[in-house]
Amino acid sequence: MADAHAKPQHDYHLVNPSPWPILGAFFGLVLTIGAVIWMRGGTSLITIAGFLGIIYVMIVWWRDIINEAQTGDHTKVVQLHLRYGMILFIASEVMFFVAWFWAYFDAALFPGEVHQYMRTELLGGVWPPKATADTAAFKGTFDPWHLPLLNTLILLTSGTTVTWAHHAILEGDRKAAKQALWLTVALGALFTCVQAYEYAHAGFTFGGHIYGASFFMATGFHGVHVLIGTIFLAVCLYRLYLGHFTPDHHFGFEAAAWYWHFVDVVWLFLFIWIYVWGAGTPLAH
Repeated sequence: MADAHAKPQHDYHLVNPSPWPILGAFFGLVLTIGAVIWMRGGTSLITIAGFLGIIYVMIVWWRDIINEAQTGDHTKVVQLHLRYGMILFIASEVMFFVAWFWAYFDAALFPGEVHQYMRTELLGGVWPPKATADTAAFKGTFDPWHLPLLNTLILLTSGTTVTWAHHAILEGDRKAAKQALWLTVALGALFTCVQAYEYAHAGFTFGGHIYGASFFMATGFHGVHVLIGTIFLAVCLYRLYLGHFTPDHHFGFEAAAWYWHFVDVVWLFLFIWIYVWGAGTPLAH
């Protein structure tokens, strides 16, 4: 009877008691309180402590999930539900980017909106705003066929290498999978470096200008996703060296690949609409 209770005769995984949900909620509260104190001119130590606590909870919680997968708790039914969860998560991320694009197009398509008189005064009724040498807030947009095009090629190439890694895992070719994942992680890191260089040479800032605010929110939010996706794939690479992934049991990698392809697709929309369509008169480099 005890053995039957320990190994239930069904396909659903009954999660063991865990301290991480309540601990995660606690550190989330600490982070929120710390952020309020920090924004009101107080110390930032509480914010840092809450952030580090959340990072710790994320690491140990995901460690436990990986251990569950390796001990056979993730049956076919559980894997199916994990896939549903990942699909819903990506769908929620899509809506985040819809919000950024909505804000961008609202300003771009209606720069002279009569009811937005402050916007009209700021933009001069055109989008992008006219670049002038004596305007500190806005001196011009990026040339889309320079660094943005380079980053587009980098991300598209990384999409092919992560697909290569997926097919290698399906075929049981661990050596090829490692090579492909190494390339994908390296390309993701390179994208982040190029974007950081691009930001450092921008002809506008985040604050005080609607073009800069919408640009940095959309592209910067995507940049955070690239960074997270790179870490996600790096963890998968480490797990690959540990021998975790098999042709019929590799959802951890599959979720990372889905996420990476989502990041690729979003970047194509950013490149087309913000860098190319919204370029106006590019900033000379």
